[in-house]
Amino acid sequence: MYTFDYQRPTSREAALAAAQGDARFLAGGQSLVQAMRLRLSATERMIDLGGIADLAGITVDAQQVTIGAMTTHAAVAASGDVRRAIPALAELAGNIGDPSVRNMGTLGGSIANSDPAACYPAALLALDATVHTNKRQIAVASFFTGLYETALDAGELVVSVSFPIPKRAAYMKYRQPASHFALVGVFVSEGAGGVRVAVTGAGPFVFRAKELEAALGKQFAPEALHGITIAADNLNTDMHGTAAYRAAMVTVMAQRAVEKALA
Repeated sequence: MYTFDYQRPTSREAALAAAQGDARFLAGGQSLVQAMRLRLSATERMIDLGGIADLAGITVDAQQVTIGAMTTHAAVAASGDVRRAIPALAELAGNIGDPSVRNMGTLGGSIANSDPAACYPAALLALDATVHTNKRQIAVASFFTGLYETALDAGELVVSVSFPIPKRAAYMKYRQPASHFALVGVFVSEGAGGVRVAVTGAGPFVFRAKELEAALGKQFAPEALHGITIAADNLNTDMHGTAAYRAAMVTVMAQRAVEKALA
């Protein structure tokens, strides 16, 4: 790594005060630390958020599940409250990476990183979540803006994410065997706002599949998606799969997610 100053504050106020100039928040480090080890990323000051207790935790009421930014994937997966309110969200968290990643990686770190194949962005978009920061509330439709890009300003701190509780939901991921990232992941939900289908892994960043949403809005059943083709334009092509392959898998994973949601 390049040389940097390391700080571990114990309050949000101290963390924000330290986030001046060339500074980065460390929210788990499962992506950032590896990039820094390879000298693909660098910063003058690393601010470790792990010492700020009130950035972690889960609360559930009749309308929504709110998860603190520093809550680990393992904690979400193990939460009985989350499993009862939004089982698909708990299952998604329990299948991120491996045990080491799940016990270190955090919700806030994942969404702020905006990896094109990460699982959490699909859950946020499909469940119409809201991201709460130290400055404002950001609707998920405006949060993910591009490849490793979000609407967060420099020094803006993610505090929590609130997820409206849907009528039913499910997530299916066709994962890359080595990394366990989604080659294609599809999160389907049906709630007060209708049917939402969010896709991760297939494109440069998470997106909604409007064709699938329209079909499922008429009939929430796997057969409603038969014959629907997602355009391969602007989807990812790499050594693991072509854009055309990913386009086909979006429909397949969506059908499986609907089957699971109905089970």
